[in-house]
Amino acid sequence: MSGIPPALRARLAADPFARRNGIELLDVGPGFARVAMTVAEDMVNIHGSTHGGALFTLADAAFAAASNSHGMTAVALTMTVAYHAATGPGDQLEASATELHRARRTATYEIVVRRGAERIATLQATVYRTEKPVREA
Repeated sequence: MSGIPPALRARLAADPFARRNGIELLDVGPGFARVAMTVAEDMVNIHGSTHGGALFTLADAAFAAASNSHGMTAVALTMTVAYHAATGPGDQLEASATELHRARRTATYEIVVRRGAERIATLQATVYRTEKPVREA
């Protein structure tokens, strides 16, 4: 976790919704973040596979950390998701968000959710970048 001030790193790691869902911040740097989650029994849909909302939440946590890693508040404008494979309870998942382009007011990211080497979902996302600093923890 380099290139990020400790107070900002702590703020990004303390995301209440991510923590409530068992999501852990593994790595963060300017324009990049990696998070992990173990799929719990209560994160499945009627078919017994991981609910799309749970996968989206994991990806969104990586996206939020990466897009706010520059220290200025960034808020989501759009996110699109493509689901490629099913997962289930007990599966260890990781999501990594990578900044593809950053302009003065917007930035675009690719987020990939994986189970080991297997790609589970791919997301494309855009943020609006404000001029307000991310508040400290």
